Amino acid sequence: MTKQRESRWVMWVVSRIVRFVLWLIVKPEWRGTENVPKQGGVIIAANHLSVTDPLTVAHFLYIGARRWPTFTMKDAVMKIPVVRAVAKATGQIPIKRGSSDAVKALGEAEKALTQDGSSVIFYPEGTCTRDPNLWPMTAKNGVARLALTTGVPVVPVAHWGEQNILPYGSKKPRLLPPRKRVQFRAGPPVDLSAYMGEPITATVLEGATKAIMADITALQAQIRGEEPPAVPFDFAKARREQAEAERAERALEEQGVEAAANGTGQAETADGDNGKNNTGA
Repeated sequence: MTKQRESRWVMWVVSRIVRFVLWLIVKPEWRGTENVPKQGGVIIAANHLSVTDPLTVAHFLYIGARRWPTFTMKDAVMKIPVVRAVAKATGQIPIKRGSSDAVKALGEAEKALTQDGSSVIFYPEGTCTRDPNLWPMTAKNGVARLALTTGVPVVPVAHWGEQNILPYGSKKPRLLPPRKRVQFRAGPPVDLSAYMGEPITATVLEGATKAIMADITALQAQIRGEEPPAVPFDFAKARREQAEAERAERALEEQGVEAAANGTGQAETADGDNGKNNTGA
């Protein structure tokens, strides 16, 4: 028998605390919970709006879909003593991004999916969306890689409303009544049949990643009743363009300072020549 990943009594305590807190703040609306398998490994791929997402997504999965939420968590969060203890007791998976330990964390996630039959939540974008209108951005390929290597289903989940509780970049949550409406919609598993069994190449990962994000975006469009952008916002590209623009601006400023300095030097030389001419030299 597989060892239980989580401490049942800690799960009980945490779930009730989270439910009580969210009941005071959030008015949830859940659709598509029947698309989440009742048992067995499943990847929950969700968009990322706010740092409050983990609470609302966990609430949706635990109460709505009746599955215990397992997150991959930033290692910095796991350094907080109380958080670390609770996270370990509830089966969460730490990730040290930008290090070899990230590979180890993916291995731990694979084990949770294939051996423990867990429901593991991922944000394919890797961070809160920076799209000006809060649509899902382009994503990293880790979720696609995990789905193709394990064969577990990927259930797309879109949500909308957490930005009204704590917008990204803000430090002041909006907790006063009325309760904030937060809408969730889960779709059927993403169709990745075109990529299953194929060599794991960059092209295959890109195609699978786009398929996952397209389903998430379509679900959010249903919630919002709006048309999503034809081309997803590319955060990495936007940062590169901003950095290039800043370098170009600094170069222009430096050229301006140099030109001004040269102009001053020429003016001083001219003044000196005129002075000599006035003395008859």
